[in-house]
Order: sequence, then structure tokens, then C-alpha cells
Amino acid sequence: MLYSIADLPGHLSSAAPPPCLSLYQRTHRHHPHNQQDPIRFRNLVRELESSLVRQYPAEEARELLAPFHKLAADSSFWNHTLDGLGVLAADGVFRVYRLQRPVDEVAIVADSFHTKPLRRFLQSVDRFQVLSLTRREIGLFEGNRDVLDTIELAPGVPRTIVEALGDELTEPHLAVGSYNGAGGSAMYHGHGDRKDETAIDEERFFRAVDRAILTHHSRPSALPLILAGLPEQQATFRQVSHNPFLVAAGIDTHPRGMGAEELRQLAWQTMEPEYRARLGRLAESFRQARANGFGSEDVAEVARAAATGRVATLLVADGRHIPARLDAASGEIEPADLQNPDVDDLLDDLGSLVEAMGGRVYVLQAEAMPTASGVAAVFRY
Repeated sequence: MLYSIADLPGHLSSAAPPPCLSLYQRTHRHHPHNQQDPIRFRNLVRELESSLVRQYPAEEARELLAPFHKLAADSSFWNHTLDGLGVLAADGVFRVYRLQRPVDEVAIVADSFHTKPLRRFLQSVDRFQVLSLTRREIGLFEGNRDVLDTIELAPGVPRTIVEALGDELTEPHLAVGSYNGAGGSAMYHGHGDRKDETAIDEERFFRAVDRAILTHHSRPSALPLILAGLPEQQATFRQVSHNPFLVAAGIDTHPRGMGAEELRQLAWQTMEPEYRARLGRLAESFRQARANGFGSEDVAEVARAAATGRVATLLVADGRHIPARLDAASGEIEPADLQNPDVDDLLDDLGSLVEAMGGRVYVLQAEAMPTASGVAAVFRY
């Protein structure tokens, strides 16, 4: 039932039989603010019910809403929420996502899922990951300008040097002392070339971590990866890394010496220049394409181009909703009421269609959009 954002790419590309129920709301991490969250959730569920019973039998509505009522009564869930909540449901489907950013309240019944709030997390250009690195262990975080949370390492990613090297590890045969407390750097007492062996172990550990992080986290998420660690560990890791998502700048301090908020601030300071540069590149690419006749901000023109696979890149304004039906075959648009169970958000459907045709979609904050219409498209031809 509860899924992570990492599960979304596969979920967004999968279809479900209508009616499809989509619910989004802002949630809160701490008491007492989170006490109102289940109340707001129940109110949104009632909106889903009102929309459902317009066109579907009461028994079918009860079956679809049963998991929502069960979630509403789950006090453990409501005590561990983040900043936003997304729920997608259909016959045989009930997916719950805890989100790191607040979302507008939405309760929609349609013939497809309303996924734009979720796509915002996958397509937003301010998301990143942080790999905290010491010579003996790692940690992984994911966040944006506002928040940074620990994420669970995927199976197959070694958390410690012992997990990575096992019986081949040299260090168990050495006496190890530490200084600067429990989080201090280790000092190895040996003879001759034992220090060289320790350096070799560290390099092998970093190689294993690099391969696993790339395979299980960086490639699936396509997020920039920031290193946090002492300069000497960062230098060794960068020498052996083949991760194309690794950011050139890092956080040059021992990660155990930082609190969560300090790590978030340093991570965003590292990420912000790259974020702003990427926004600039996206906007400039659209302007150049439009000037050469290969771009448009006209919603109807973009819809027709999306249906024929002409859209290479689509920029969509976050928080903008256009209630309409989109004919995916022709690209024709029919205005409609968003409260109608068969109607979804046009911009949401456009994003789905462009991705299905192999294009890239980026959901940007309204102030970062190069147009006022809610869309900006770069055409392939």
C-alpha cells in the first residue's frame, strides 16, 4: 500500500481500469499540526464519494472507498506523515505516497489517474540526493531546497565496509583506535605496508558503493548526487567513481558532525547554482526553438503536436489546472468540468502523452515558466 517516490516511474506508466480515484492533500510532520490531517483526509474522501455515485453503483463506490476509510483510521500512519500525501486507487489498486513537499488539496474521479502532483517530484529540477561518506560506512539522503530526509538503501547497496568486502577485508586483522569521540576518524596501528592495505580496502569499498548507488539509486532517479565527507575520502571516491550524476562540488566536512538541518542547508547551497543553471537552459532552449518555429506555448497546438509525437520537451506550470478532455489520437481538446468523473486535468494528460511518445516533461514553479499559458513545448520537427 505505502510506496516510495522511487516506485513512481513504473507506476505512472501503468494503466488502471476506470474509475480512477486521485487524492492529494497537505500533511504535517509534527504534533499538534498533524491532528487535522486525518480530518481533512476524510473530507476529501467524501468528495470522491460524491463524484463516484454520480455515475457508478453504490456498491462499487463502497468497495473502491473501503481502503480510504481503513487508511483514515490508521493512527500509526498519520503519526508518521511528511509534507504531502498522494493516493491513487482503482479496482485492485491502492497506492499511497508520502511526499516531501506540500500539495494542493485535490479529490478527482476520472478515467485515468491525476498524476501531475506526483510528476512534480519526478520532474522537478530542484531535487537531489546526498551520499554521506566515511571510510567505513555510508548514508543516503534525498530532498529539495526545503527538506532532506534519510532514504532506505536498496538491497544490494553495502552500508559498511564490512558488508562490501566481507572476508576479504584487511581491517579485522588490525587494531583500530579512534579519536574525536565515536564519530571520529579511525587510526590504524600496524606495521609496514598495513596502511597501504587499509587504503586499498577503502578504495575497494568506494568502488562497490559507487557501482551499487549508480545501479540502484542514481540511474532510476536520475537525480544529481552530492558527496558529503572529508576531502580525502571525497578525492578517493571521485577517482574511482563512474557515476555521471555525481555533482562536481561537494560538502567538505565529516557527515557525522552535522545535524540534519545543517546538512540540508549545505546541500542546497551546493545544489542551487546547478538548479538555476538548469532552469536557465530549459527556458533558453524553448525561446530559441520558438524563434525558429520549433516551439509553442499555445495549448491546442501543443496538444496536436503531442498526439503525433512531435514534442521533444514539455514544460508544465505547477499548480495550474485546465479541465478538459484530450483525445490522445488526434490531440483535439474538449473543454469540460473537472468534477465530471470522466474528466482529468488537461496538463496532466498532456504530460502523460508526451512521455508515452518518448518526450521529456518538466514541471516547474509558475515563476520559472517562460510562458504564461501553463505550457511551453519544444518540437522535434
